[in-house]
Amino acid sequence: MPSVNDRGVSCRELRTTLGDYVIQPDIIITRLPVSDDEINKEHPIVTRPDLPKYTPLRAANAAGPTLHASISCKWTIRSDRSQNARTEGLNLIRNRKGHTPHIAVITGEPMPTRIASLAMGTGDIDCVCHFALHELVDAVKEVGSEAATETLEMLIDGRRLRDIADLPFDLAI
Repeated sequence: MPSVNDRGVSCRELRTTLGDYVIQPDIIITRLPVSDDEINKEHPIVTRPDLPKYTPLRAANAAGPTLHASISCKWTIRSDRSQNARTEGLNLIRNRKGHTPHIAVITGEPMPTRIASLAMGTGDIDCVCHFALHELVDAVKEVGSEAATETLEMLIDGRRLRDIADLPFDLAI
């Protein structure tokens, strides 16, 4: 019997998907394949039992779960830990076998410049979610730091920083 982790995913499946060097994500979200009945619910799409034959979305192809999202949780952001989140994201992008999964970081970091060091990237991370974004915005305004306020506004307006309440909706897309 193959070695299986606590999420029921075999080590072989993980190596196939992610490669040999893996920084283990804090949270993974998988998607199960769907039945032909579900696919054909509104309109007939799958009309032959043997086609489509290779898509992991279709349960008839005996595919296992696919990786939908990888979420890294960082209470605060230090440069070495933020690089782990980037490396994790890049490994997923480079080793994917289909669509890129959602790659997000959740943090409670209070310093906007540190958040920006992770959120302002090259596409290896979809977005950073703050567990108390509204409170952080209020606190930064109260302190009166124009630079910090500008940084937060830039990250939020640029859709690089979101509140944790946004994450389930972003993952539904």
